[in-house]
Amino acid sequence: MMNRAQKAEAISNLSEKFTRAKAAYLVDYKGLNVEQVTNIRKALSPLDSEMKVVRNTLAKLAIKSVESIDDTFSDSFIGANAVVFAYEDVSSPAKAISEFTKTMEELEIKTGVMGGKILDEVKIKYLATLPGKDELRAQLLGTLAAPMTKMVRTMNEVPTGFARLLNALKDSKE
Repeated sequence: MMNRAQKAEAISNLSEKFTRAKAAYLVDYKGLNVEQVTNIRKALSPLDSEMKVVRNTLAKLAIKSVESIDDTFSDSFIGANAVVFAYEDVSSPAKAISEFTKTMEELEIKTGVMGGKILDEVKIKYLATLPGKDELRAQLLGTLAAPMTKMVRTMNEVPTGFARLLNALKDSKE
């Protein structure tokens, strides 16, 4: 059993995590063994996210202290729940959770919250299909570099064409 001080500390810890996270996904982990939960946590760690098993009453109290989260999110805390906090990229943890739901039938995505708005399972799975932050950066860099690359190739064509002309002229004289 937790005493009042431990409960207050757990509530403040959870509310800090909810405040810091860009997105939070609520999953039902009932039926998973310890090894499977550990594998999920290990997969989420490099994505700058974490999975925390929470007590429903403590999570509801923690959500009340965070203004940016809709109060209807706390209504989803029924049964055995774990919260996946995404601190940086929101699509990568969603992608990881979606992949785990394909291999572990017991794991179920319930709902989530991002930017103060409630996400249902369909929206979270759609979010999982979006490219991650690194992929988007690479696409943007490619888009920005394309005009410069084309200009350099075009400018390089003039001396190259002149060199070919001289080579063809030399070949025709021989």
